[in-house]
Amino acid sequence: MTEKNMLLALFEEVDPAAHAVDKLRSLGLDNEHVNVISGTPITEAMLGRPHQWTNVPRLAMGGAIGGMLVGIFFAFGTPTLYPVYVGGQPLYPVPPSIVVLFEMTMLGIMLSTFLGVFLDARFPSYSPKVYVPEISDGYIALLIDCPAEQEETVKKAMTEAGAESVKYAEVQPL
Repeated sequence: MTEKNMLLALFEEVDPAAHAVDKLRSLGLDNEHVNVISGTPITEAMLGRPHQWTNVPRLAMGGAIGGMLVGIFFAFGTPTLYPVYVGGQPLYPVPPSIVVLFEMTMLGIMLSTFLGVFLDARFPSYSPKVYVPEISDGYIALLIDCPAEQEETVKKAMTEAGAESVKYAEVQPL
Protein backbone atom coordinates (compact mmCIF):
# COMPACT_ATOMS: atom_id res chain seq x y z
CA MET A 1 0.00 0.00 0.00
CA THR A 2 1.38 3.37 -0.96
CA GLU A 3 1.60 6.27 1.44
CA LYS A 4 -0.46 9.35 0.59
CA ASN A 5 0.49 12.94 1.32
CA MET A 6 -1.79 15.95 1.54
CA LEU A 7 -0.26 18.92 -0.27
CA LEU A 8 -1.65 22.43 -0.17
CA ALA A 9 -1.00 24.79 -3.09
CA LEU A 10 -1.97 28.47 -2.73
CA PHE A 11 -2.93 30.60 -5.73
CA GLU A 12 -3.79 34.29 -5.88
CA GLU A 13 -5.93 34.12 -9.05
CA VAL A 14 -8.46 31.71 -10.55
CA ASP A 15 -6.68 31.23 -13.91
CA PRO A 16 -3.47 29.74 -12.48
CA ALA A 17 -5.58 27.51 -10.23
CA ALA A 18 -7.51 26.28 -13.28
CA HIS A 19 -4.24 25.53 -15.12
CA ALA A 20 -2.99 23.71 -12.03
CA VAL A 21 -6.10 21.52 -11.98
CA ASP A 22 -5.47 20.68 -15.67
CA LYS A 23 -1.82 19.80 -14.88
CA LEU A 24 -2.89 17.57 -12.01
CA ARG A 25 -5.32 15.81 -14.30
CA SER A 26 -2.53 15.28 -16.86
CA LEU A 27 -0.36 13.81 -14.07
CA GLY A 28 -3.04 11.18 -13.48
CA LEU A 29 -4.73 12.57 -10.37
CA ASP A 30 -8.52 12.29 -10.46
CA ASN A 31 -10.91 15.06 -9.43
CA GLU A 32 -11.76 13.26 -6.20
CA HIS A 33 -8.11 13.67 -5.12
CA VAL A 34 -8.19 17.46 -5.60
CA ASN A 35 -10.25 19.74 -3.36
CA VAL A 36 -10.63 23.46 -4.08
CA ILE A 37 -10.89 25.74 -1.05
CA SER A 38 -11.88 29.36 -1.63
CA GLY A 39 -13.44 32.22 0.27
CA THR A 40 -15.42 33.24 -2.81
CA PRO A 41 -17.73 30.98 -4.80
CA ILE A 42 -15.95 29.37 -7.75
CA THR A 43 -18.03 27.24 -10.10
CA GLU A 44 -16.86 23.92 -11.49
CA ALA A 45 -16.84 25.37 -15.01
CA MET A 46 -14.33 28.05 -13.99
CA LEU A 47 -11.84 25.36 -13.02
CA GLY A 48 -12.69 22.90 -15.78
CA ARG A 49 -14.03 20.34 -13.36
CA PRO A 50 -17.10 18.15 -13.95
CA HIS A 51 -20.48 19.35 -12.68
CA GLN A 52 -21.39 18.07 -9.22
CA TRP A 53 -24.68 16.19 -9.33
CA THR A 54 -27.10 16.36 -6.44
CA ASN A 55 -30.28 14.58 -5.42
CA VAL A 56 -31.96 17.70 -4.05
CA PRO A 57 -34.31 18.24 -7.07
CA ARG A 58 -35.55 14.65 -6.84
CA LEU A 59 -36.09 14.99 -3.11
CA ALA A 60 -37.96 18.27 -3.66
CA MET A 61 -40.21 16.63 -6.24
CA GLY A 62 -40.88 13.75 -3.85
CA GLY A 63 -41.72 16.24 -1.11
CA ALA A 64 -44.10 18.07 -3.45
CA ILE A 65 -45.89 14.85 -4.32
CA GLY A 66 -46.06 13.83 -0.66
CA GLY A 67 -47.36 17.26 0.34
CA MET A 68 -49.97 17.15 -2.39
CA LEU A 69 -51.14 13.72 -1.21
CA VAL A 70 -51.47 15.05 2.33
CA GLY A 71 -53.36 18.07 0.95
CA ILE A 72 -55.71 15.78 -0.99
CA PHE A 73 -56.34 13.83 2.18
CA PHE A 74 -57.08 17.00 4.17
CA ALA A 75 -59.27 18.53 1.43
CA PHE A 76 -61.21 15.46 0.34
CA GLY A 77 -60.50 12.62 2.77
CA THR A 78 -61.55 14.39 5.94
CA PRO A 79 -65.00 15.43 4.63
CA THR A 80 -65.46 11.85 3.42
CA LEU A 81 -64.64 10.44 6.85
CA TYR A 82 -66.69 13.04 8.74
CA PRO A 83 -69.40 14.39 6.43
CA VAL A 84 -70.95 17.62 7.70
CA TYR A 85 -73.55 19.20 5.46
CA VAL A 86 -73.94 22.91 6.05
CA GLY A 87 -76.92 24.77 4.55
CA GLY A 88 -76.63 24.14 0.82
CA GLN A 89 -72.81 24.03 0.70
CA PRO A 90 -71.13 21.20 -1.21
CA LEU A 91 -69.38 18.49 0.80
CA TYR A 92 -66.15 19.13 -1.18
CA PRO A 93 -65.78 22.90 -1.66
CA VAL A 94 -63.32 23.60 -4.50
CA PRO A 95 -61.86 27.07 -3.66
CA PRO A 96 -60.76 26.18 -0.09
CA SER A 97 -59.49 22.81 -1.36
CA ILE A 98 -57.21 24.56 -3.88
CA VAL A 99 -55.71 26.64 -1.08
CA VAL A 100 -55.14 23.56 1.11
CA LEU A 101 -53.58 21.64 -1.81
CA PHE A 102 -51.24 24.54 -2.65
CA GLU A 103 -50.14 25.11 0.94
CA MET A 104 -49.48 21.45 1.67
CA THR A 105 -47.58 21.02 -1.61
CA MET A 106 -45.38 24.02 -0.79
CA LEU A 107 -44.84 22.80 2.76
CA GLY A 108 -43.76 19.39 1.45
CA ILE A 109 -41.39 20.94 -1.10
CA MET A 110 -39.80 23.26 1.48
CA LEU A 111 -39.27 20.57 4.10
CA SER A 112 -37.83 18.04 1.67
CA THR A 113 -35.56 20.64 0.03
CA PHE A 114 -34.22 21.76 3.41
CA LEU A 115 -33.55 18.17 4.47
CA GLY A 116 -32.05 17.36 1.06
CA VAL A 117 -29.58 20.25 1.20
CA PHE A 118 -28.79 19.43 4.83
CA LEU A 119 -28.05 15.77 4.03
CA ASP A 120 -26.33 16.47 0.70
CA ALA A 121 -23.85 18.77 2.44
CA ARG A 122 -23.05 15.90 4.85
CA PHE A 123 -23.74 18.21 7.74
CA PRO A 124 -22.73 17.94 10.54
CA SER A 125 -19.26 16.60 9.90
CA TYR A 126 -17.11 15.60 12.83
CA SER A 127 -13.99 14.64 10.89
CA PRO A 128 -10.91 16.90 11.00
CA LYS A 129 -10.94 19.70 8.45
CA VAL A 130 -8.20 21.71 6.78
CA TYR A 131 -8.09 25.33 7.85
CA VAL A 132 -6.06 27.71 5.70
CA PRO A 133 -5.83 31.28 7.09
CA GLU A 134 -4.77 32.64 3.68
CA ILE A 135 -8.23 31.85 2.29
CA SER A 136 -9.58 34.79 4.31
CA ASP A 137 -7.12 37.02 2.42
CA GLY A 138 -8.57 36.02 -0.97
CA TYR A 139 -6.29 33.13 -1.92
CA ILE A 140 -7.46 29.97 -3.64
CA ALA A 141 -6.10 26.71 -2.27
CA LEU A 142 -5.85 23.32 -3.91
CA LEU A 143 -5.78 20.46 -1.43
CA ILE A 144 -4.10 17.58 -3.26
CA ASP A 145 -4.15 13.99 -2.03
CA CYS A 146 -1.21 12.48 -3.92
CA PRO A 147 0.92 9.34 -3.56
CA ALA A 148 4.33 9.83 -1.96
CA GLU A 149 6.19 8.85 -5.14
CA GLN A 150 4.44 11.65 -7.10
CA GLU A 151 4.99 14.32 -4.46
CA GLU A 152 7.97 16.05 -6.08
CA THR A 153 6.34 15.98 -9.52
CA VAL A 154 3.17 17.54 -8.13
CA LYS A 155 5.13 20.23 -6.25
CA LYS A 156 7.05 21.13 -9.40
CA ALA A 157 3.86 21.23 -11.51
CA MET A 158 2.13 23.50 -8.99
CA THR A 159 5.01 25.99 -8.83
CA GLU A 160 5.16 26.02 -12.66
CA ALA A 161 1.42 26.72 -12.76
CA GLY A 162 1.89 29.78 -10.56
CA ALA A 163 1.39 28.59 -6.98
CA GLU A 164 2.77 31.01 -4.43
CA SER A 165 3.50 28.17 -2.02
CA VAL A 166 3.21 24.40 -1.95
CA LYS A 167 3.37 22.82 1.48
CA TYR A 168 2.07 19.91 3.51
CA ALA A 169 -1.49 20.39 4.71
CA GLU A 170 -2.15 20.16 8.41
CA VAL A 171 -5.47 18.58 9.20
CA GLN A 172 -6.80 19.86 12.49
CA PRO A 173 -10.21 19.81 14.15
CA LEU A 174 -12.00 23.13 14.19
